[in-house]
Amino acid sequence: MTTTPISDQVAALEAGMAQQVPTDVLAPFAEERRQLAADGVPTGVAVPGSQLTDAEVLDAHGKPVTLHEALSGRPAVVVFYRGAWCPYCNLALRTYQAELAEALAQRGAALVAISPQKPDGSLTMQETNELTFTVLSDPGNTVAASLGILTEATDGAKASQAALGLDVAAANADGTAVVPMPTTLITDAAGTIQWVDVHPDYATRSEPAAILAAYDAAL
Repeated sequence: MTTTPISDQVAALEAGMAQQVPTDVLAPFAEERRQLAADGVPTGVAVPGSQLTDAEVLDAHGKPVTLHEALSGRPAVVVFYRGAWCPYCNLALRTYQAELAEALAQRGAALVAISPQKPDGSLTMQETNELTFTVLSDPGNTVAASLGILTEATDGAKASQAALGLDVAAANADGTAVVPMPTTLITDAAGTIQWVDVHPDYATRSEPAAILAAYDAAL
């Protein structure tokens, strides 16, 4: 079981990246993150008491399913992430597998991760990180848009992505480069949102302990 906080894992990840990626490539990402953090959580983000939108999504094999069907009428922790191409996302979902999946199952709750990427990206995420929980594709960011958590990389960050061989638009199901801000929701069995944690700075994530504490307090 992983016990190292995500924040500490991120610090180690970035130390490694600094040794491998040229400074001029990393700098636009750092500037983008500073601006995102300064801007904070967007106005209009869904709040506790609102309903989680039901929309058709795709499972990791491309099969259509509604989000509510995927949750199977259970309370849930729903994690929005950017895609399998994002190292911070991989780190976070591996940690959730280690620290959340079993604990939530014992509580009768679902754990679901959602991104706008094509289903094959979802499958890659699931298999590479040995995830036992459900990973879904939200084509066109329908669900994420309803929550008010969408964003897009700056031109500088896109140039750095290209320098690293990354094409977010090609990875996304709708061909755009729009992604959700990393966000964790807790919903009850009726799909009512009980807790929302949005991270404009995509290198930060909801810590497992905070998620479980919020779940136990809300449900």
